[in-house]
Amino acid sequence: MKVTSVRIHSTGGPEVLQLESHDLPDPGQGEVTIRHTAIGFNFQDIYTRSGLYPAPLPSGLGTEAAGVVEKVGPGVTDFKVGDRVCYASGPILGACSSARNYPVARLLHSPDFMKDDEIAAILLKGMTVEYLMERCYPVKAGQHVLMHAAAGGVGLLAGQWGKSMGAHMIGVAGGAEKVALAKANGYEHCIDRKEEDIVARVKEITGGKGVPVVYDSVGKDSFDASLNSLMPRGYFVSFGTTTGAPPPVAAGTLQKMGSLYFTRPTLVTYTASTQELRDSAAAVFAMFKKGALKLSINQRYALGDVAKAHADLENGRTTGSSVLIPG
Repeated sequence: MKVTSVRIHSTGGPEVLQLESHDLPDPGQGEVTIRHTAIGFNFQDIYTRSGLYPAPLPSGLGTEAAGVVEKVGPGVTDFKVGDRVCYASGPILGACSSARNYPVARLLHSPDFMKDDEIAAILLKGMTVEYLMERCYPVKAGQHVLMHAAAGGVGLLAGQWGKSMGAHMIGVAGGAEKVALAKANGYEHCIDRKEEDIVARVKEITGGKGVPVVYDSVGKDSFDASLNSLMPRGYFVSFGTTTGAPPPVAAGTLQKMGSLYFTRPTLVTYTASTQELRDSAAAVFAMFKKGALKLSINQRYALGDVAKAHADLENGRTTGSSVLIPG
């Protein structure tokens, strides 16, 4: 079976991305062959391409996709040819391809009430929101919650998820257009980081108290604002580095600023077992089915335009979710 895959032979900018054609072997023990119909695109793809997330080279890219089972390998009983399937699993690269072999231990059946592009756009980001807000720091009704990058793929879903939990969602975004988008997706307040002082606005909104939790995917540029927006015994949840890694956190700083907690979680850890993965995905699908989550697929790219997709996301030219469509 001939397939087209995105590969990198060295790390760097979007120019290192290459489209390569190759033969796909038959699926091995516990694997199926999946023909992709929609591929999720996330900032971790940029981290892999740039070398921030190390990967053995040459390497494929991408961890999230939806498609159809084309072949079934030995020992597979839960999936058959023709099944609609999906996956979003951090350490297994190679989703940016027209087809691939994939282990069924990390594979999910696609829900019949969702389209493939919807699944590819929501699964990884939705599971990220689920573990952040339900398990890493379980948000409670009535709490104020601060979320950076509120107009991004994770941010828009987080605003809706938090609102459905009864939280008072405070977003941070750059520019009037992104602020308006965040407010249309569950945020009670959204701070324009280009025009407003984040800490001052947080204190104003919370009556000087600060927030019990900050979810920060930005990293270096937002570190001080996040730290100073927390109330005593608050949680600083750092889960991304779009502007570079945050500085080291001194234990004494956490003590002096109010016995704060700092954590650096990953989806990989929170979906380490097959059951955790299935439970997290089921929660996302259930939220979508009941209408608590609405998708914003604001960019669609052909697989051959992957370099443009990377450049657009990296330079802040996207909102909501992006998907790649195999040719």
